[in-house]
Amino acid sequence: MPAPERSNRAYRNVARVVRPVLLACTLRDWRGAEHLPKDTGFIATANHMSNIDPLTFAHFLYDNGFAPKVLAKASLFSVPIVGRVLRASGQIPVDRDTAAAGRSLDAAIVAIEAGECVAVFPEGTLTREPDLWPMAGKTGVARLALSTRAPVIPCAQWGPQNLLGRYKKLFKPIPRKKVTIVAGPPVDLSDLYDRPQDTAVLREATERVMAAITTLLEEIRGETAPAERFVWRRPKPGGPA
Repeated sequence: MPAPERSNRAYRNVARVVRPVLLACTLRDWRGAEHLPKDTGFIATANHMSNIDPLTFAHFLYDNGFAPKVLAKASLFSVPIVGRVLRASGQIPVDRDTAAAGRSLDAAIVAIEAGECVAVFPEGTLTREPDLWPMAGKTGVARLALSTRAPVIPCAQWGPQNLLGRYKKLFKPIPRKKVTIVAGPPVDLSDLYDRPQDTAVLREATERVMAAITTLLEEIRGETAPAERFVWRRPKPGGPA
């Protein structure tokens, strides 16, 4: 298949290595690609259950014609080889839970305004919800969406956790695992665009995105998510885990 128009050489080289591996170890059920905008930059959002699901999510987007710029934690860019690949392919570092977190979104805004697809995991980390339902999201996705007014496309994925479990290191490619990814229509945030980006507005926008992702995941799983969204707070240094 042809590579997305906006993919650079490094991106295509990575895809030549990673894509065949994913094709070999997954059975793909991909739906909703008609919701991915073709004529404007946009924000693709998804739930986060495993360290492998950024690759499965990127695979879904790549094979549908987009070379996503993934918001990834800044520490990965310091890892030998991995960091070099991330930088060369145009991925975007995010300094989570620091004063620089807001400034980290500047590169994402530039990418969206240039017509790129920016992929975001609103939870900011692997879900801590016991049954892998989406937990409460961070407000970075809301800041990005309200600053750019770009379409926010909710996506839900289920199955990557069977390739690599949450917190696990053992990759299980055999037998092939079914990976379902469904994209939904854009989340309507238009009534929030002209309001101040205060805490209430940011939380409302974030929850709308998380609710849309959760609804799609309920349809995939054929189950109902808990009525109250799980909230995880990072333990303080020196405190209990």
